[in-house]
Amino acid sequence: MILALTKRDIAGRYRGSFFGVFWSFLTPILMLSVFTFVFGEIFQSRWGEGDLTGPLDFAVALFAGLLVFNFFSECISKAPGLVIANANYVKKVVFPLEILTITTLLAALFHLLAGYVILLILMVLSNWELTLHMLYIPIVLLPFVILVLGLTWGLSALGVYLRDISQLIGPVLTAMMFLSPIFYSVSSVDAKFQWIYALNPLTLVIEQARAVMLMHQTPDWSALGLYMLLSLAVAYAGFIGFQTTRKGFADVI
Repeated sequence: MILALTKRDIAGRYRGSFFGVFWSFLTPILMLSVFTFVFGEIFQSRWGEGDLTGPLDFAVALFAGLLVFNFFSECISKAPGLVIANANYVKKVVFPLEILTITTLLAALFHLLAGYVILLILMVLSNWELTLHMLYIPIVLLPFVILVLGLTWGLSALGVYLRDISQLIGPVLTAMMFLSPIFYSVSSVDAKFQWIYALNPLTLVIEQARAVMLMHQTPDWSALGLYMLLSLAVAYAGFIGFQTTRKGFADVI
């Protein structure tokens, strides 16, 4: 059922369009082109030193962080209206509503995978090197995926009772995009503002993704271990909250 609903989610998004599922590749390319032009050409932003100062090299570093944010944004932006958009399932006597969140997550993972295929192609065309350290990426992303799953469960439950949450999510995601090390590295931020980035759940994942993919480093195991514990706690709390409040979904909807 989860796989069937995930396929429906992905196919439904592109149904009727000329390029179909290829939009999952075209959309990140278009976004990357705009951001690279604005920050790489207009603001003359560069990443690294020596041979890694070209616009394409900057685009790769930017895209590595942008993909993480896009995955987070896709799940969180859908979460408040997820249950409401599937009201017909709520009214059924027996339907595992919790899998709606999982299907949303898997659809977002599909787009994340498509984005990383593009990233690999860009790395081949740029001065970044492909190494075996890139195999650490699933380990880096695992705790992040668990965290997003928990947040999506919690927000989808709250969205049924508090409709204003869906209006708040947009500005919050915009703020998080610019307060995350997507267009720059954390090391370039003034020390007095570092605490903001320490509280941002995107910071560690973006920095670690760049570390293993671009800097050829092994993951920070202690930081990822702590992140995993926090992610499991959030996922558990989100699931329990969802299961507890779901009893009133049908009455509210």
